[in-house]
Amino acid sequence: MIKVGINGFGRIGRMVFRAAVENFADDIQIVGINDLLEPEYLAYMLKYDSVHGQFKGEVAVEEGALVVNGNKIRLTAEMDPANLKWDEVGADVVVESTGLFLEDEKARKHIQAGAKKVIMSAPSKDATPMFVYGVNHETYAGQDIISNASCTTNCLAPIAK
Repeated sequence: MIKVGINGFGRIGRMVFRAAVENFADDIQIVGINDLLEPEYLAYMLKYDSVHGQFKGEVAVEEGALVVNGNKIRLTAEMDPANLKWDEVGADVVVESTGLFLEDEKARKHIQAGAKKVIMSAPSKDATPMFVYGVNHETYAGQDIISNASCTTNCLAPIAK
């Protein structure tokens, strides 16, 4: 089981969450979400998505945590990833989907907070390697911080290849 933390629960963060819960529940567990918005709003936005429709699972907020299908997920509202204590929830991978920490030095704060790996959901702004599944994913060599490029790149690059 891969334990995943999500930093930024906007459109991309919620889609990562839904994909994990709806398609990979036997392999991926979401253990923490960090976002500056109120827990009730995060739950509402997960439950009622204007593009992808209503989330089919059970969503609630209990004692400041998000509870989805009976699984309690830690919620935090930290501006600095260094304060996220990913080790406390056992996060193997953090999906960095705020769009704010797109350089190795900034994303590395997740590693310092206890995560083992970080995936940026947008193009990096430095030399952090970018991988697009179906294009160059075979060249991944275990780097601890990577970028998944942009949504446009992920749509077009496999076709162009």
